[in-house]
Amino acid sequence: MWRRSFSTGGASSKISLKEKKWDALVIGGGHNGLTAAAYLARSGLSVAVLERRHLIGGAAVTEELIPGFKFSRCSYLQSLLRPSVISELDLPRHGLKLFKRSPSSFTPCLDGRYLLLGPDKNLNHSEISKFSVQDAEAYPRYEIQLENFCKFMDPLLDSSTPENIQGGTSLGARMKSKIEKSAFWAKCLQQSVTMGQKEMVDFMDLLLSPASKVLNNWFQGDILKATLATDAVIGSIASVNTPGSGYVLLHHVMGETDGDRGIWSYVEGGMGSVSAAISNAATEAGAHIVTNAEVSELLIDDSGAATGVLLADGTRVQASVILSNATPYKTFLELVPAHVLPADFVRAIKNIDYRSATTKINIAVERLPQFSCCNLHHPDGGPEHMGTIHIGSESMEEIDMACQDATNGIPSRRPIIEMTIPSVVDKTISPPGKHVVNLFIQYTPYKPSDGSWEDPAYRESFTQRCFSLIDEYAPGFSSSIIGYDMLTPPDLERVIGLTGGNIFHGAMGLDSLFLMRPIKGWSNYRTPLRGLYMCGSGSHPGGGVMGAPGRNAANVVLEDFREYKKI
Repeated sequence: MWRRSFSTGGASSKISLKEKKWDALVIGGGHNGLTAAAYLARSGLSVAVLERRHLIGGAAVTEELIPGFKFSRCSYLQSLLRPSVISELDLPRHGLKLFKRSPSSFTPCLDGRYLLLGPDKNLNHSEISKFSVQDAEAYPRYEIQLENFCKFMDPLLDSSTPENIQGGTSLGARMKSKIEKSAFWAKCLQQSVTMGQKEMVDFMDLLLSPASKVLNNWFQGDILKATLATDAVIGSIASVNTPGSGYVLLHHVMGETDGDRGIWSYVEGGMGSVSAAISNAATEAGAHIVTNAEVSELLIDDSGAATGVLLADGTRVQASVILSNATPYKTFLELVPAHVLPADFVRAIKNIDYRSATTKINIAVERLPQFSCCNLHHPDGGPEHMGTIHIGSESMEEIDMACQDATNGIPSRRPIIEMTIPSVVDKTISPPGKHVVNLFIQYTPYKPSDGSWEDPAYRESFTQRCFSLIDEYAPGFSSSIIGYDMLTPPDLERVIGLTGGNIFHGAMGLDSLFLMRPIKGWSNYRTPLRGLYMCGSGSHPGGGVMGAPGRNAANVVLEDFREYKKI
């Protein structure tokens, strides 16, 4: 019964936006915005999604930047997308197809050794034993502990925070909120008791400690520790020695693929297929998605409520509620008119840590890299090509040194590189015999002290530094390159809309999570502006291609609609 509706931002689509007052407008067609739209439309609301770019997806997007080569231009692996989102929106039916990776990790060493890890426990034991038998025995216990911690976290990810209710609400709503908060904390207490005191203390130790401390307490071998430590610093400007980096490590192992915990997968057609599947679910439910529709300002009435948006081309679109999938900075400091929000709220939003040290390079290559450490020579793809290839991180000290360079204002002299080659398993994204290579690189400051990312020579110099480092492990890699696309932190901000280039819409430190995300007092997706909600990665539970912020925000919006008898 629902009319499928997707448009590319032509004149007719802009006219259709103006023809009615929408129940809900979603600013930004990234995966969280699309997720929120799908849930709202499924509940019977009229929903329009406004995407600034010419294609949907935000950071979860596929782009054919070089003819025949389709790049997951920003995000490049899938695991964190919540099982509830996948099942409730029936994403496999809407085109989502995942390729599990086995092995999932390969760390080559300059001394001729290497480490493979993955879901095969026998392989893990054999590989880790090459470096330390004691570590091989400890590794399964480490995985079990992290899995137990993830189970504890699951209910927190799939629900709104127990925030104090804001604004003028009815007595019934306030009583309901108190009951829900009491139930939330009672459930947490019950889980804590079930976990036991020792494991709860271990859990707190992981959350509060530097990743280096956590991993040093578990393992001896440098290669294993460095391989695991990259999960603790990915997307951040933190070092493995930064307190709280242990949580980021946990955040990146709490996902799953088809019920297998901690397994990251490639998506057929690239990460844009995740967004496309969610978009298909949303349009099937009746959502109206418009690209090339940049929002320039929120419309605020005399009572201080959000009533719609003004597009960059002058189009005014009216709505009962607005959900922003943009970053907190973009939403409150660029889209909301000045002097509308409380001064202390604006100050807190400004003080969110939006720093980034991440650069993404997408490469088209003639052939697969051949790593000298293993001498396996798999021209069509071997176990070393299946998973994430860790370049330049053979010890936690190397990772820390690379971070210190960025702290001192310069791109890492020996960057930390995570290389993935999805075309080994996904034959839809490159011509036969050729491949797509993703490089996720740290650490690159937003504003280097020794140059500028606007300088083509400076960009090329850093790119060649990365390629030369890969050549040390896989001789001849540079000569295989057909072409590449580079996104530095300023590029991520300009192209994708990520403030500061931060892939999480703001740091994922312990001071920026749960009841403090995006800021203290406003963690439940509502904002000081009545009718305006947050639904992006800058809100609870944070970044990554999770869909949880979008789903949770939609549920809060629906609660408020029911409260005011709008549905």
